[in-house]
Amino acid sequence: MVNYSYLEHWIPQQTAAEKAMLEEFEAGNYTLQNPLVKYNPYLINPLAAVVLFKTEEPVAITVTVKGKTKPADFRHTFPKATTHILPIVGLYQNYTNKVEITPYRGEGTTIEIEVGEVAPDIVEYCDTTPEYFQDNVMILAPSGLFCPCGFDYAGDLRWYLNAMCVFDYKRLKNGNLLIGSDRLLKLPYYMSGLYELSPVGKIYKEYTIPGGYHHDQFEMEDGNLLVLTEDLRSETVEDMCVLIDRETGEILKTWDYKNCLTPGDGAGCSYTDEDWFHNNAVWYDKNTNSLTFSGRHVDSMINIDYETGNLNWIIGDPNNWSEEKQKYFFKPVGNDFEWQYEQHANVITPNGDVMCFDNHHNDTKFEEFKRPANTSYSRGVRYRIDTEKMEIEQVWQYGRGRGADFFSPYICNVEYYNEGHYLVHSGGIAYNADGTPSDALGPYAIMAGGSQNSITCEVYDDKKLYELKVKGNFYRAEKLKLYSDGINLELGEGKILGYLYETNEMDTEVPTEDAGMMPEECGARIVEEFDKFTLFSRFVKGDLVLLVLENENEKHQYYISTTATPNKAMCCGSFIDSDDRNIRFGVTKAGLKGKYDVKVIINDKKYDTGVQITC
Repeated sequence: MVNYSYLEHWIPQQTAAEKAMLEEFEAGNYTLQNPLVKYNPYLINPLAAVVLFKTEEPVAITVTVKGKTKPADFRHTFPKATTHILPIVGLYQNYTNKVEITPYRGEGTTIEIEVGEVAPDIVEYCDTTPEYFQDNVMILAPSGLFCPCGFDYAGDLRWYLNAMCVFDYKRLKNGNLLIGSDRLLKLPYYMSGLYELSPVGKIYKEYTIPGGYHHDQFEMEDGNLLVLTEDLRSETVEDMCVLIDRETGEILKTWDYKNCLTPGDGAGCSYTDEDWFHNNAVWYDKNTNSLTFSGRHVDSMINIDYETGNLNWIIGDPNNWSEEKQKYFFKPVGNDFEWQYEQHANVITPNGDVMCFDNHHNDTKFEEFKRPANTSYSRGVRYRIDTEKMEIEQVWQYGRGRGADFFSPYICNVEYYNEGHYLVHSGGIAYNADGTPSDALGPYAIMAGGSQNSITCEVYDDKKLYELKVKGNFYRAEKLKLYSDGINLELGEGKILGYLYETNEMDTEVPTEDAGMMPEECGARIVEEFDKFTLFSRFVKGDLVLLVLENENEKHQYYISTTATPNKAMCCGSFIDSDDRNIRFGVTKAGLKGKYDVKVIINDKKYDTGVQITC
């Protein structure tokens, strides 16, 4: 019989843990001098805790998480209350943490929270000053096997999630974080949706997206969310954006890029028929009421009208684009101008300039002229555009002079803080086994015996004020404070909003004979969740494999590809197995109702798993 397990969603797990915590709190007599301390109460942040106590009179409380040095202290003042349920964030691993709890104009207390080893040390160096970096942390979003992590000015780990929440991390206006879920919908990295969570680890909402979530999201002024997605029922990926209602998860508006672009037009060196655009960023500009998207596989950033979806302009090398699209391109002016290639993370500045991380992978749109990794470079770049004259000028760049040691063929981001003040994160640096620069994506450098690192810089008026180098590749970097306005912990059960599309089925009947239970050499197991299930198994490359759901009334068949295909984009390798014979295949429960026996067809034989799924 195939191994079976049920994976409960984080939200009900957290609800049960919170309920138990509150029951313990109410059953005791916890005071400021003798508080209840619950370590990692929401299960996914082992560098966090909650402290609970009551006071006779309403009083504001200041919490100070003591750093190893005074500049590393994290401090936050919570508003007046008599019942105090305070999130504690910014603890150290392998350390006896001291936390001061001080009432306004009163005598406080100090508690100790012992934390063991949480994660491996991946920091090679952190070069900055406490005066510059202050009480911020630099959060790195995963792209490989390392989980989400955040480091203080000294390079010490102060924030961590043991849930593999991937892609961009953004702080919402209410102080919460908006991050990709850790629930894989489809390989290589299409996730079920987004989590809105507190830095302490509590998930308030999951926004489930019908076609899955990837790469990026953007909070609108009214709180609604732009989310990058796709229609997983179609033959193309990473070419849609949706607007999500913040309160209900309902899709309010959809933009399909095939309505303004033709797949294949402008193809770059990483183009595939399936992943023709490879959208890795979205930005809304209220001044022009427009959306800007980054298309890695067309080496271009496109801007469309928010209301109509009509194309406004394209920034990129105009080679390989059709004659009808040439009018949307800008003419370069000024000195030292270069086009970007396979860029990420476009940003529109307050004055209308366009920034991005120019990976500069290949340095061309033509296969025969591709630049090798050992002479390549990546950079942050800022362009100034004139949409009346259709002219473009390069007004700033950082990174080209660092050469191949700053070269990332994939992922990465820039951030605009203020004029002249930027973040440039080169998160996809890789080296071959012989130490030479590599253009391998994701886990492939490691699989070949090489190594990876990430370098994150902040510059002000071209002076470098911060640099963090870590082992491993990280999708993006985001500087933020763990404590901020609106950080108070909200109690109660989180919500799961939205829905998933039905998984594509295969209609063709395959003649088979029953062959008993699945062979042990497949190492098969099934993990069920409330809205989907996943088959993990091992197959021979080239085998015809179908997953079958059947009962006395109906049958559903799903094709599982076992053909080795090269990955020309791997913005998150966190879910990729080092052995490509190991398959991970998910099916949503959308459109299914009842109980189904799970069977697997391998070539002309149908095997039973002994597992039954309830939908």
